[in-house]
Amino acid sequence: MAPKVLVVCLGNICRSPMGEAVLRHVAKVRNIDLTVDSAGTAGYHISEEPDERTVSTCNKFGVHISHEARQVGPNDFYNFTHILASDKSNLDNLFRMKPHDSTADVKLWGSYLDGRPIADPYYGGIKGFEDTYHQCVQLSNAFLDTLAKAPTASL
Repeated sequence: MAPKVLVVCLGNICRSPMGEAVLRHVAKVRNIDLTVDSAGTAGYHISEEPDERTVSTCNKFGVHISHEARQVGPNDFYNFTHILASDKSNLDNLFRMKPHDSTADVKLWGSYLDGRPIADPYYGGIKGFEDTYHQCVQLSNAFLDTLAKAPTASL
């Protein structure tokens, strides 16, 4: 079964939809079967499209992005194999929401590379969004490298 990954930030209009698009793109380039979605720990932007700077940054680097913001729900902890938090605050929120019998592996996305959070570019300029993009590329490759090293189940 292909891994199912949920990328999470606060409002689901900047970091997580960009992370979703980048992870999906990198997995496709690497020919890795993966399902990817994103959500926010807060419901500030439900049903909104990604921030225009997120979209323009993805377009600049040739990464398709199409997403409607949503909030993390209880079923996500069962429907996804991996839930990747953009920063410590969102990771803490996820652990507060996580049902005790959850099957998802919930981690800081940065823990697959350098332990660094993804800074929220919302209140800055386009450079912050481009920095987020490059960090998402690095984190996507590190995460996929970890998946590639995981033992495969035999049937």
